[in-house]
Amino acid sequence: MRIFKTAAIVALMSGCAVATLDARPASAFSLGDFIRAGRKKPEPQQSQPQSLPGVGAMVEPQQNAVAKPLPKVTGPQYYTYKADPLRRIATDKLLDPVVTGSVRNGALPPMLRTPLADARQFMPDVDVRATAAVAKAIETHYGSRSDFVWIDGAGVNARAKSAMAVLAEAAKVGLDPQDYAVQVPSDDFDRGDMIAREKELVQFELALSAATLSYVQDTVRGRIDPNKISGYHDFQRKTVDLGAFLDKLSASTDVATLLNDQNPKSAQFAALSVELERLRAEKGMEQRVEIAPGTLLKPGQSNPELANIVAGIRIKGSETLKADHAAVLAAYQGTPEYTPELVALVEAFQKEHGLKADGVVGQASLRILTGGDSTAARINKLEVAMEQARWLPDGLGNRYVFINQPAFTASYTDNGTEQFSMRVVVGSKANQTYFFQDEIQTVEVNPYWGVPQSIIINEMLPKLRNDPNYLDRMGYQVEVGGRSVPSSSINWNGSTASVAVRQPPSSDNALGELKILFPNAHAIYMHDTPSKSFFKRDQRALSHGCVRLADPRRMAAAVLGTSVEDVGKEIGGGRNKALQVPQKVPVYVAYFTAWPNKDGVIEYFDDVYERDMYMNRAFEATRNARRAEG
Repeated sequence: MRIFKTAAIVALMSGCAVATLDARPASAFSLGDFIRAGRKKPEPQQSQPQSLPGVGAMVEPQQNAVAKPLPKVTGPQYYTYKADPLRRIATDKLLDPVVTGSVRNGALPPMLRTPLADARQFMPDVDVRATAAVAKAIETHYGSRSDFVWIDGAGVNARAKSAMAVLAEAAKVGLDPQDYAVQVPSDDFDRGDMIAREKELVQFELALSAATLSYVQDTVRGRIDPNKISGYHDFQRKTVDLGAFLDKLSASTDVATLLNDQNPKSAQFAALSVELERLRAEKGMEQRVEIAPGTLLKPGQSNPELANIVAGIRIKGSETLKADHAAVLAAYQGTPEYTPELVALVEAFQKEHGLKADGVVGQASLRILTGGDSTAARINKLEVAMEQARWLPDGLGNRYVFINQPAFTASYTDNGTEQFSMRVVVGSKANQTYFFQDEIQTVEVNPYWGVPQSIIINEMLPKLRNDPNYLDRMGYQVEVGGRSVPSSSINWNGSTASVAVRQPPSSDNALGELKILFPNAHAIYMHDTPSKSFFKRDQRALSHGCVRLADPRRMAAAVLGTSVEDVGKEIGGGRNKALQVPQKVPVYVAYFTAWPNKDGVIEYFDDVYERDMYMNRAFEATRNARRAEG
């Protein structure tokens, strides 16, 4: 008889959950067990058992100690974003090499090649501000050199003009040109006040150095520190040798190329950039279509709203889709009959937008056809995506797995070409999947499911306080301090920190036939599931945080470099077994509401966790910090 009979148990079969318990650490076993192969149940001890924490005689619930209030495990939090503040560049330290040395070496314009009236009083008054890293690089550079980068005998030099032209085009790569705006010295100045002119030129020199270094740092690693957004973001932020780059700028004869080369060069980033430029050109010219609310159209039916549906596809469909179905679109005369040719057109449109390609025009399809994202909203998604792309390596590699949570898909790429993509289920909004990158190391067949403390406490504990036999009846294994004990022997009114619960391999196991592990601090992994019906849904944020695969055997075979048949044989052996991946495979557990498909066409997705909202708040905080007056 199958042991999982109730909806409550099905709800628990969600893979994994990652959270922290206030003032109580999670069990080390619980974390370790579900990021590595399950360990065998220890042999019964023959010696006199020692007392175990939380374990007492098998007593009725009413005989337990007075129950404490049920604890609750909470997940990571979203933060109020704190942007890096600006500080004043310490120009007093730059006095001798910059001013006195430059005068001596003839680096200043001819009209300034006279002794300064009082250089030591003047230089500290030059007020240029930058983040700490940029300011330090500028102080180091000018503190050891006696030449300028952006001014010469003619005032503002060609190198400066070239740099400013690149900075002015920052919007093309998803950045804000105002972050790098610099006041250019006027050609019309009072020749009777040379001290003021020199101050203006030195102010420009340092300001443009600060702007170019800020631009370089932003293009390489992004303006936003992802780990300051939420506990769900986990990235080691890239470092940029700003001092070395300023040295390169000072020696370069092609500053524009040097600056542009700092932007990501991946095909994905290039596709996002092209789409951003296209949408900005079209902004204000977007068309919309009206379809009667509640419309439901199935293949073979007839409905007068079909004409509006096709009109919506003409507007919202990609150029590739319209080219592939050009004959059908050209032949359609507005008739209400939903013919097979039009069904194929609708199915292609649904697939392009991440919906179930069944030809049924329902609520999800109508939302995209009649509204979806406005051009302005799509531009914002592109800007967010380009920022987030900078957190990842520049070029994801020739072989990798890419999970895009808002798209509810996982794809496998080999030799730089996507080999396949499949539907996935990701964490619910209450149990969100993290955003990070790692390496796949192991495929475990016939896995144990080590139940996380969050599920034990949040979902099992209320049942266990009323029925201590609950886990025994459900077929789970319970351990305390590494020793197997009956569920009924645990005092469930006490702490569960030393209690480990796991589900043995079976057809009902929450992880199904296999799991694919890339050990990480969040205990996130990919796995099979007995709940296959979830893959039929368009919205698939339904798990406790791990990633469920629609075709786990195919993904396992790909990362193992073997066949689906061989994976099936391993599973058919019935034994819990860890299979090492011959060569570690990068995996990106990503979150992009705009991202190119394998053909380079940008697809847009719902912001299921509202992370774009937090990104926009971070953008605003960064803008405010960079515009702040000293």
